[in-house]
Amino acid sequence: MSAPATGVDARLERAVFIDRDGTLIEERHYLADPGGVELIAGSAAALRRLRRHGWRIVVVTNQSGIARGRLSVDDYHAVAARLDALLAAEGAWLDATCYCPHHPDVTGPCGCRKPAPGLLLAAARSLGVGPARSYMVGDKASDVGAGLAAGATPILVRSGYGRATEGEGGLVEGLTVVDSLVEAADWILAVESNSQSGAAR
Repeated sequence: MSAPATGVDARLERAVFIDRDGTLIEERHYLADPGGVELIAGSAAALRRLRRHGWRIVVVTNQSGIARGRLSVDDYHAVAARLDALLAAEGAWLDATCYCPHHPDVTGPCGCRKPAPGLLLAAARSLGVGPARSYMVGDKASDVGAGLAAGATPILVRSGYGRATEGEGGLVEGLTVVDSLVEAADWILAVESNSQSGAAR
């Protein structure tokens, strides 16, 4: 997939929006125990690389287990705190973490559950980020859909549910698919470097 469209407001910052489970940390079904948080190999280093090149980092995660009663809001925050601590131990950090606690079968429809773009757009407004200058990285079709709906460039990773998602087909034509968040960071930085080189000619 090509780089984000030119002509966007360069005064706005750039962000990489990242799904949590299966993309940044190992997939755990309805993760409620902070002891179960395990960074996917290389993910902290990928965040450090992106930050060195000026990218804001935002985690956007669906947490329907809260609506389903499989975990509490306090459980969610304990897991989020553990993730922050593990990243900090490797010299990485997040600008924001946004979550949707809903599920349409329990709480009705909402604008924040991916593939709706609500989480991305709210974070973008809060941080002064231009979605059209940004990327969305995740392992599910809902992550791809949220990125597209927000105007960001989506990238599918094969970690987590990504291989199954890729195998199901029906994804947007030309979607960039890579093995991991590490490769997603490599791809983003390469595309942006090429874009800047072309603009300088």
